[in-house]
Amino acid sequence: MATVIRLARFGAKKRPYYHVVVTDSRNARNSGNVLDTVGKYDPMQPRDSEKRVVLDVEAIKAWLSKGAKPSDRVYKFLVNVGLVAKKPIPVQTKKHLQSEKTQMKIKDKQEKLAKIAEEKAAAEAAAKADTEAPAEAPSEETPTETVAE
Repeated sequence: MATVIRLARFGAKKRPYYHVVVTDSRNARNSGNVLDTVGKYDPMQPRDSEKRVVLDVEAIKAWLSKGAKPSDRVYKFLVNVGLVAKKPIPVQTKKHLQSEKTQMKIKDKQEKLAKIAEEKAAAEAAAKADTEAPAEAPSEETPTETVAE
């Protein structure tokens, strides 16, 4: 029998309240054929409230050791408690990338901007050197004159 740890909905209309239950994976969500109730979840509580998610950690550990698989939402609860490790983010395929033509345009634009930045830096350096050169030239000539005399 494949067991799962998932949420079973209780509460009134527009006032949800969930029990964290261990059940057979083939059962319906609210079938009532639960093996164990291991926690409660009240989404109406504030996010920082301690009453929002209440879990029986020891019971959950026991069921996980027996092979029970948590649902996605319950897995997030278990990550927050520290019972399981966070799932790694899968590597994206190349479908999320732009087309080759667009990538080439972006690359060309970046190269042009880099070239402009280099030219601007060279021009600033040349302008700085021009303003400093007259100040340095007399200082160089003065020692040569003193040496010649």
